[in-house]
Amino acid sequence: MTTTGTDRLATHRERLDAAIAAIRGRGYHSAFPESPSPRVYGETAAADGKAAFEAHLSTTYALDTPGSRGTVVTEQSPFGITMDVAYPRTVEDGLDELMAAAQQGISDWRKAGIDARTGVTLEILARLHQRVFELANAVQHTSGQAFVMAFQAGGAHALDRALEAVAYAYEEMNRYPAEATWEKPAKGNPIRMEKTFTVTGRGVALVIGCNTFPTWNSWPGLFASLVTGNAVVVKPHPLAVLPLAITVEVCREVLAEAGFDPNLVTVAVERAGDGLAKPLAQRPEVKLIDFTGGSEFGEWLEQNATQATVFTEKAGVNAVVIDSTDAFKALCGNLAFTLSLYSGQMCTTTQNIFVPAGGIETDEGHKSFDEVGAGIAGAMGKLLGDDARAVEILGGIVNQAVISRLELAPEYGEVVLESRAIQHPSFPDAVVRTPLLVAIDAKDEEVYGHECFGPVSFLVRTADTAESIDLFRSTVTEGGAMTAGIYSTDPGVLDQARDAALDAGVALSENLTGQVFVNQSAAFSDFHGTGANPAANATYTDGAYVASRFRVIQSRRHV
Repeated sequence: MTTTGTDRLATHRERLDAAIAAIRGRGYHSAFPESPSPRVYGETAAADGKAAFEAHLSTTYALDTPGSRGTVVTEQSPFGITMDVAYPRTVEDGLDELMAAAQQGISDWRKAGIDARTGVTLEILARLHQRVFELANAVQHTSGQAFVMAFQAGGAHALDRALEAVAYAYEEMNRYPAEATWEKPAKGNPIRMEKTFTVTGRGVALVIGCNTFPTWNSWPGLFASLVTGNAVVVKPHPLAVLPLAITVEVCREVLAEAGFDPNLVTVAVERAGDGLAKPLAQRPEVKLIDFTGGSEFGEWLEQNATQATVFTEKAGVNAVVIDSTDAFKALCGNLAFTLSLYSGQMCTTTQNIFVPAGGIETDEGHKSFDEVGAGIAGAMGKLLGDDARAVEILGGIVNQAVISRLELAPEYGEVVLESRAIQHPSFPDAVVRTPLLVAIDAKDEEVYGHECFGPVSFLVRTADTAESIDLFRSTVTEGGAMTAGIYSTDPGVLDQARDAALDAGVALSENLTGQVFVNQSAAFSDFHGTGANPAANATYTDGAYVASRFRVIQSRRHV
């Protein structure tokens, strides 16, 4: 088994070495092409991937799941197509069998060693890349992302983040020698001991998937846990099973080919409302948990799954402070795309835009508070004015809860930009809405101080920039945030914003007016989340994200 895995590492060594160099240098790096162009992937790749996705529809997905009881159909496409994919259903009284099966192959997986595990894991990523168009369609029709975004965020970028996690894990696992000779001077002959240091996983890892980014948010934890010697149970969100079912299928296929127990990676699919995550999370065999989702359940995991190390990405109130700008039109255009992408259904989308009541100075002269709002609204109207173009930016609304929040939000203040329904030209039953922008006052912190997930943003009227920065600091400190931004031509204000971001523990983007947006992050260079505020207790990806997934156990003997 070790030889097979080592050979696979040799096959993918160049990709791994490039990833390691990238995380050390933090420059631009992409291991998997993000363009779905036929010039990159071949003339038939898109059609073949779509056909592979469609072949899953109205079938039972053939996954061997220990402890399953019958099947369950849970998914509904935000674009309105009929999914009707049945999966083996995992129920609470089958968890003993599932956990026993998951643990069966851990010993061999540990004995294989770092290089073999890394080689197998890299081969899995390569196989997933071969199915990237199939995965993109699966992500599109479970999350509501438009196809190109699903291809990038759900395919190429998710693979980059997974590779990044593997690279960090490989570095951390190789921090210590496998063997050492210890020699202590003594009278006569020195005392000599031979010592062996073995990297061992913690046990069973649980990955709890989310609806909006089923692969991007699940793959880093999955592959960080697998490569460090753990078995992994993947529990998808009931509305986004297919992308992770494909993932698990590929994992099991490669593991079996390499001579390992395929039950090192399993999937646990539940019916909505089964509440399987809680009993799974508290199983004594589960030593690692990765979760993306709402704060309430994330905090429950942190407080109740005490036998495990828990990595959470939860809700937050992302903020942008506008003080001044030398590129007002570009500022408005950048924010328009930020607020519109995937209908704001991203953990990184800006919710609160803090603007002084007295307005701001710009390259177009002084702009009042209302003119700033009108500028952003106008840019959004232009960006989304053509319905055919708009749907490729907005995608579909992922679930009814988002619609409910959108319908309630106009009551909070003065509507600067109304949301409107759009008819999708290719999917007549798709639910598509443009973003809503509401102006409120700084005193309305009970509104903007909590996450309103979806296409809703607040233009917050403050006394001045100093109050804007204070509110940015306090809301992020209390409610958490994944992203923050500042627009200012004043170096002193930029310094104040940087200090506030450091105080609150959030990544800061400054004066973004080009083709980089506050809600996007680049693998190998940008850290996604910081683990330093309530929105997340970990980051994608750094050494801390992988180091606690394994332990180094020594044995020693006299020479």
